Amino acid sequence: MNSDPTRRFSNRVEDYIKYRPDYPRAVVGLLEDECGLTRESVVADVGSGTGILSELFLSAGVRVYGVEPNREMREAGASLLSAYEGFVSVDGRAEETTLADASVDFVTAGQAFHWFDPAHARREFGRVLKGGGWAVLVWNDRRTEGTPLLAEYERLLLEYGTDYKEVRGKWAEGESIKALFGASEVRTKTFDNEQVLDFDGLKGRLMSASYAPVPGHPNHGPLMRALAALFERHQRDGRVVIEYDTKVFYGRLT
Repeated sequence: MNSDPTRRFSNRVEDYIKYRPDYPRAVVGLLEDECGLTRESVVADVGSGTGILSELFLSAGVRVYGVEPNREMREAGASLLSAYEGFVSVDGRAEETTLADASVDFVTAGQAFHWFDPAHARREFGRVLKGGGWAVLVWNDRRTEGTPLLAEYERLLLEYGTDYKEVRGKWAEGESIKALFGASEVRTKTFDNEQVLDFDGLKGRLMSASYAPVPGHPNHGPLMRALAALFERHQRDGRVVIEYDTKVFYGRLT
């Protein structure tokens, strides 16, 4: 297990590309309606990874700087998004984006903020944002209850994940977010989201996570057997449904 957050996904890029959930188009609509996002806006997508959130903005005609410290993820994102003229790939991190002062209208982070140093990220976001700019944090938060499948999948991760409890604990809606936004008003919005997966999709979704034990780890074999049994118990016509709450936290940094 790699404790460096900028390296944790180096060996998971292919699964990340294929099996991570997208974000609802409604996220863009929300920012258009409430934050003035337009085709003239410039977005810094920090921790952009393979470009899942970046592509949501690019498909709406918005210019995006994808800031990503992990070389493998960054190169994959640059390749996948090469058809978009408005995409610029940047070797940087939340605490040091390398972007110019007051150069962007929005700073976003999709499924990445829990790896940032909030205080240092706040200073850096404040530096690169134009006056009146917005910070936007987005997560696809997998539901851990509500159906037998979701509850059993969560128990499986708790039993076999390498450091799942610690990573799950980093998903903080409290102090870390307060440290970023300070005294600024933080708005929140939640959207329904889901993935319909066959077994290869479910396995790939799991293996895209940094806490999933890789082949050779003593937990890998037992995890794969437990996952196959879980899939057989709950599949309908060869598919299962993983449900998410897509959570958006957004506000101006003052």
